[in-house]
Amino acid sequence: MQKRTVFLLQDTKEANDELKIQFTSDGEYEIVGTSTDGISAITAVADKKPDLLITGLVVKGYDGLCVIRKLKEIKVKTKIIVLSALCGEEVVARAISSGANYFLAKPYSFAVLKQRCKEVLSEKEKTTQNQFDGFHKVSLEEKISKIFINVGIPPHIKGYSFLREGVKMAVEDPDIINNITKKLYPMIGEKYQTSASKVERAIRHAIEVAWNRGRIDNINNILGVRAFLGSEKPTNGEFIALVADKMLLERA
Repeated sequence: MQKRTVFLLQDTKEANDELKIQFTSDGEYEIVGTSTDGISAITAVADKKPDLLITGLVVKGYDGLCVIRKLKEIKVKTKIIVLSALCGEEVVARAISSGANYFLAKPYSFAVLKQRCKEVLSEKEKTTQNQFDGFHKVSLEEKISKIFINVGIPPHIKGYSFLREGVKMAVEDPDIINNITKKLYPMIGEKYQTSASKVERAIRHAIEVAWNRGRIDNINNILGVRAFLGSEKPTNGEFIALVADKMLLERA
């Protein structure tokens, strides 16, 4: 099996060394470079084109957000996961909107980090396979994430990941919306090792957060229809279906 390549950008050599040991312990990953400086990391990542960049936010030279933006500007397709103790809602939103594929707050479990790496890389493979269908330079996951940020669903709550997974599933299989309780929730629960009922509640909470923030106009503008008015909230299935429909229309 071909090893996945990873570049590490953390604030200290010790942090890079610790991650390097973890990533190389089972033979799945190859570390192709490390740095504590954002400026040199941009050059190295552009040259080596690793599958993954694991970056912090507070590093020398350019900070993590600047590194992410610069890599996106020069069209580097490396997937990016941010590790940071700075995990306020605004910081997380800025990282995702800059182009990060996932944000993991410190302290974290390395097992969780590896799982997120697999998910991000899996999305990369799907995007590559479907480029001829119109996904091109921006992945489905990135498009969904930008919608969620704009409507006020914070990336650090559980419902964000569950809702994003639900939309992806509905894009791949639109009929799943008709089996949301018996199929969609259990499948998400199995992937994230939780129960279907917890998935349902977490998704409901994510949608309620957006509504409580008064982002209804944003939601209507993004979806292209005046779907919701006032305090009217969509069901989980309605929201997933509307976002999935938008994704399908964009790739048509």
